[in-house]
Amino acid sequence: MPRILDGIASPKDLKGLDTQALTQLAKEIREEIVATVSVTGGHLGASLGVVELTLALHSVLDAPRDKIIWDVGHQAYPHKLVTGRKDRFRTLRQAGGISGFPRIAESEYDAFGVGHAGTSISAALGYAIARDRKGEEGAVVAVIGDGALTAGMAFEALNHAGDLGIDLVVIINDNEMSISPNVGALSAYLTRLRMDQTIRRARSDLEAVIKKIPGIGEPMVKSAERLKDTLIHMVTPGSLFEALGFSYYGPIDGHNIPLLQRVIRDAVARRGPVVIHAVTEKGRGYRPAELDPGKMHAMKPVTASAPKGPKAPTYSAIVGKTVVEMAKADPRIVGITAAMPEGTGLAALADACPDQFFDVGIAEQHAVTLAAGLACGGMRPVVAIYSTFLQRAYDQVIHDVCLQNLPVTFAIDRAGLVGDDGATHQGLYDLAYLRAVPNMVIMAPKDENELRHMLKTAVEWPGPAAVRYPRGSGYGVPLDQTLKTLPIGEAEILQHGDDIVLLALGSMVMPALEAARMLAQDGVRATVVNARFCKPLDKKCILTLAARVGLIVTIEEHVLAGGFGSAVLECLEEAGLFNVRVKRLGVPDRVIEHATHAQQLAECGLTPQGIREAALQLLGQRQSSKAATGRL
Repeated sequence: MPRILDGIASPKDLKGLDTQALTQLAKEIREEIVATVSVTGGHLGASLGVVELTLALHSVLDAPRDKIIWDVGHQAYPHKLVTGRKDRFRTLRQAGGISGFPRIAESEYDAFGVGHAGTSISAALGYAIARDRKGEEGAVVAVIGDGALTAGMAFEALNHAGDLGIDLVVIINDNEMSISPNVGALSAYLTRLRMDQTIRRARSDLEAVIKKIPGIGEPMVKSAERLKDTLIHMVTPGSLFEALGFSYYGPIDGHNIPLLQRVIRDAVARRGPVVIHAVTEKGRGYRPAELDPGKMHAMKPVTASAPKGPKAPTYSAIVGKTVVEMAKADPRIVGITAAMPEGTGLAALADACPDQFFDVGIAEQHAVTLAAGLACGGMRPVVAIYSTFLQRAYDQVIHDVCLQNLPVTFAIDRAGLVGDDGATHQGLYDLAYLRAVPNMVIMAPKDENELRHMLKTAVEWPGPAAVRYPRGSGYGVPLDQTLKTLPIGEAEILQHGDDIVLLALGSMVMPALEAARMLAQDGVRATVVNARFCKPLDKKCILTLAARVGLIVTIEEHVLAGGFGSAVLECLEEAGLFNVRVKRLGVPDRVIEHATHAQQLAECGLTPQGIREAALQLLGQRQSSKAATGRL
């Protein structure tokens, strides 16, 4: 029997399907998502939870005229399957394939490109204002998870939309989780709405009373959904969303397609801003994801065979282990995460020292200023955060931490290229945006053992300090049992050579060492330097080598503009060494799309072979220059 999904080329193909067919289609979509993500990896749980909601939206609305804006994008896989990308879905997150997130360039049905939480309501409000100013028609709907609703800008947008009184629908996909279980007063508020038996009884009792009205009761129950909701609101005081100027529907079953269709139609027809509170189950329809939605939020590809031998710990796990070790010895040390305790490794601190751990929800700005306040109060906070998410708190880093020279440590995870998560999650800009700020110290370890010592160094430094490290596992090097502080701004020379200098930072040190071994086979003797610090630079080391060797290749897993190589060039310029030849290796000035991490490194020339070729090219340029000078 052919699948219904095989006949869905666009949302228009959903219009004629009855409830039974849509229910069967929902089952097929879940099967397709699980089958695909098992091979490609990806964000599983949230997408499985919104299948019925997606079908209800696209069967009622007229996209792309009507705009559907998905927050974060973790929940957008069903949307991709019914908007013309079914045949390419198996390329999800693969090089040259479709993105794991909505992207304007990928489909006319993707109204807004996303990847970070809390943006949907702002973008939807912008669409709605533009629609009204141009005198156009069409609904605008933002779909935001209850976890993303903890982001501050979501409330800024709700406040603005309520003040404008504009026609806008906000659907809260309430599955009680973001990536980890939600925290905070808002989560507790939604839980009360979800669980309050008084509200449930009030609805049931009200419906029973209406039905008893002679002659009009039954028709009223069937046709006056809007009236019933209005009356229910009268017995539901203190609604946060109504206080902000929104009409409120819910909580409703987010897996009941006919109910969802009915409520969406009514919400779109109602004038002004509307909130639909839909309760869904993260991971629905896939038992492992239902049992452990946090673990199954994102799924790695299932490989044919398990890797042989013990696996090296991840950098994130090393951070968690080290922070716990320091926190047990020093009660001033506290850890802060923005809804990523497992991802950053700080779940270990939450378990070992719960009084020294804070999860602030998806609120990066608050996390950084909270750390500033804690530092002012005598604490030594460690903010563990992905590089791409620290961008969201840049003003707080400058204004609240660095200008006040406060002892806040930033443990910057996923720094560099991040593989199949793609452009929205690349950690490629932190050196540039942090290096420009006074008082900031910036470090990057060559391996997981050095990471431990850098965290110790950062925590004991009397001002702001950042330690950036890559996604994934370390090298399996032995870990020193005793933590030590490193001399601030001091590099490490790993091997000596007189022909060329390979000056590498962080994750590029080991590839540089391998490139030096390859160059040795070419008869080239290379000095390899583990820079350790991007700020302050070890100027004495750099200038000494520059004067002696005259050829330098800088290597960083970061954009070239404003990064480590730029800092080295500035150092040489300030010293007046204008005759030193420098080749900077890093990420070029373009968007790096989703692919494997290895593919991305190769694309940017950040492999041992790429480093070798750059070094040989630089050596060839010097030989050509000498030859040309000799002929003059």
